[in-house]
Amino acid sequence: MSAALIQQIQPLEWDAKRKEPFLRLPAPLSHIIVTPPRWSDAEASIEPLNDPRVFNGFQNPPWPMTIDAATSWSTKLMGEWDEHLRQLEAAAVNASAGAPLATFGFCPVRSIRDASTEEQKYIGDLGLTRTTFEWEADNEPERQKLIEANNTLDAGDPAIVWTVGDWVHADYHRQGIMSAVAKGIITLWAIPRMNARRIMPSTFEANIGSAKVFTKMGFKHYKYVPHIAQVKARGDFPAEKRSINVWELKIDDDGNIEV
Repeated sequence: MSAALIQQIQPLEWDAKRKEPFLRLPAPLSHIIVTPPRWSDAEASIEPLNDPRVFNGFQNPPWPMTIDAATSWSTKLMGEWDEHLRQLEAAAVNASAGAPLATFGFCPVRSIRDASTEEQKYIGDLGLTRTTFEWEADNEPERQKLIEANNTLDAGDPAIVWTVGDWVHADYHRQGIMSAVAKGIITLWAIPRMNARRIMPSTFEANIGSAKVFTKMGFKHYKYVPHIAQVKARGDFPAEKRSINVWELKIDDDGNIEV
């Protein structure tokens, strides 16, 4: 692998065996890494995503999660990773000596793995994407205008509003893993390499654990929206409209999280 590509993925590391970048969490979670998606993630995701302790945090994932649904999602993610790798390689080719590192419109790592296992067990996901302004769901025309305007902004534009979607295997709950992953991806990649300046995730009102992931990082409560998220019936959970909390992280021009 070229030194120029390794330079472009900083501060991520490079796995020469698997030919992919990765982010390793600091101790005591240094056995946890975040990598690009892999085809094996489809089968590995079925069991955790059929666990109510996990899927109840999502609005409308496929349920029950089947191999077909999981493969379809993995196909989408693998296509995105192929494009991301092309952009990383192009940035490496075009880089000149001493030039600043390129700014990207994506994070190349999202799949959370336990590297203490031989197969680097897939245990979760954190996707950093442009928001869909779900808190405007009761005003669909306005929501679509906001989405379109946000999506037309060029990569690196500080006006882009980002969001975070995440889950982790129930066996790994309450270990601080997701908080550490979110902090690593946002502070080490999103802010310096994507020029992210505003991140606005949302959580269900009852999902205290997910809310803590964001508040620990300094996210502020932006708004509460009652009965806005339509959720389909899943297992013992009825169809309903759930209330959400919207969170906001603002970053100043120097890359510092605003207090």
